[in-house]
Amino acid sequence: MLKTFLSTVALGLCLNSAALADTTIRLTLGWKTQGSDAAFLLAKEAGYFEAEGLDVTIDQGEGSAATVTRIMSGSYDAGFGDINAIIQNAATRPDEAPVMVYQIWNKPPFAIVSKKETNITAPADLVGKTLGGAQGTPTTRLVTVLATLNDVDMTQVKIDNMGPNLQEPMLIKGDIDGALVFNITSWFNLINNRQDPAKDYNWLLFGDHGLDLYSNGLMVSQKLIAENPQAVAGLVRAVNKAAIEIGLDTEKGMDSVVAYDNLVKRDLEHDRLKFSYENLIVSPEVEKLGLGDLDDSRLTRSIDIVAEGYQLPSKPTADQIFDRQFLPPLEERKLTYTVN
Repeated sequence: MLKTFLSTVALGLCLNSAALADTTIRLTLGWKTQGSDAAFLLAKEAGYFEAEGLDVTIDQGEGSAATVTRIMSGSYDAGFGDINAIIQNAATRPDEAPVMVYQIWNKPPFAIVSKKETNITAPADLVGKTLGGAQGTPTTRLVTVLATLNDVDMTQVKIDNMGPNLQEPMLIKGDIDGALVFNITSWFNLINNRQDPAKDYNWLLFGDHGLDLYSNGLMVSQKLIAENPQAVAGLVRAVNKAAIEIGLDTEKGMDSVVAYDNLVKRDLEHDRLKFSYENLIVSPEVEKLGLGDLDDSRLTRSIDIVAEGYQLPSKPTADQIFDRQFLPPLEERKLTYTVN
């Protein structure tokens, strides 16, 4: 009888493990492979997803806002994307918009980059200038909100619409005075164009001038939350484990990036990985709340800002946008960042 009991227990455990292993998740990155994707790629490479009983397929992305539409289409279950794009879609399609379950970028990457000789150091300096912006991007859409909050007359600012690939070249040539960009993208585009982004350029950060928004993180479909909340919790645990480890050892994170895509420029993407931690992740709020969480009142203010910038027909509530129920305990999310 004991032998039969043990055999039954063993069979049950095997069946449970097999069932968990069958949980497949399609995850989209925010863009082409970058060092800032390391938490997802390490979780895959090191087997953290597998340990949670998840079979995760990771695909490259088409933009952090496109992550939201990919999930809404049903093509993907989860992704690395912009919480502000969730806000936009939740205002019109609340039953379809994904939900952020693990906030990674605590500070927004939205910025205006300009040559230092142009002397754009504050919003007031935009008057009389020509800016290059890619139509529909958060930086371009929210620049009018930046102007309103800082008493800048946008009729005195010219914005030329252009493809994202033209912004840095036209800035370098002097065809525009500033570019409406993501700092984590433009900084390295300038390096690729043999420029020194620290020495020769100013960076007017939206977050320093009234637009204290959140940005990219791990989002999942409402369908996945409803049908398999255990899988969502496992996904979050795996990404958190990787993100915390990368804070202590960025080289470990880069090993996983190169393993996923051996065509990346390791040194450049390692710098981008460190840039993401130093400029977008590490903050007093993360120190207090832990990686992955956010402040509800700040999110509510962010919703107001995005609603104004995009002229949304309604304002979703904070709990429609972010769900913290899947977060590991605070002690497991305490981030220590070590430069290496």
